[in-house]
Amino acid sequence: MLKSLVDLIFPSLCPGCENPLPDSAAVICTACRHDMPFTQHHLNADNEVSKKFYGRLKLEHSSALLYFNKEGIVQDLIHNLKYRRQQQVGKLLGTWYAQNLKQVADLHDVTHIIPVPLHPKKFRERGYNQVATFGQALANGLDISYNDTILLRTTYNKTQTKKNRELRAGIINSAFDVKYTDAHHGAHFLLVDDVITTGATLEACGKLLLTIPNARVSIVTMAYAHS
Repeated sequence: MLKSLVDLIFPSLCPGCENPLPDSAAVICTACRHDMPFTQHHLNADNEVSKKFYGRLKLEHSSALLYFNKEGIVQDLIHNLKYRRQQQVGKLLGTWYAQNLKQVADLHDVTHIIPVPLHPKKFRERGYNQVATFGQALANGLDISYNDTILLRTTYNKTQTKKNRELRAGIINSAFDVKYTDAHHGAHFLLVDDVITTGATLEACGKLLLTIPNARVSIVTMAYAHS
C-alpha cells in the first residue's frame, strides 16, 4: 500500500519522454519503445560504424544499437543515463543488444567486455560510469567477463567541444593507459561506450588494447551519431 501511495505521489517517469509510466516496473513507455531508431548494424558487417573506423583501427566487429539524433528520444535517454543517474537505461539497452549480438559469429570468442573509462575525478563527480550498466548487461546476456581495470583514464579533461579536431585527437590519444598481465595475451576485447561521434576516444582506447600481444578488439556502443 505504501509503495502504491508513493507511486501515486511521485510516479515513475519514462526517461525518453518524461511521461508517467503506467507500470512502475517498466523502464521506458510503450510509445518510446515503438519509436526507437534501431540501426540493425549487427545484421550488416559493412555498417556505418565499420566504415568510420576503416583504415584507423583493426576491428573484428563494430556496431551501435541506436541512431543518435539531437533532440530525439535517444538523446533524452542517454542524457538521463549520463546526468540524472537513471542507470536502468544502460541496463535495458545492454539487455536488448545482447540478444542481437548473440547472432554475430565474430563475437562468439570475446573474452572480456571493457568500458571506456572515466578519470577518477570525473567518476567522483558523477558517482558512476554511465557505460558500466550497459557493459555489465551485455556481459550478463552474452556470458562474458566484464573488466573495468584493464583500461585507465590518466588525464582529466574538461569539455573539448570548442577545440578543433586535431587538438582534441592529440589530447585524447594521451588520456588513457592500459594495464595487463600475461593472462590477457591473445584476448578478444569488446570495447563499449555510449555514443560514437568522431570515434577518436574509441580509436585511442582500441589502439591501446591492441598493444597487448595477439589481442583483438571489437566495438559496440549504445548509439551512433553522424558527425
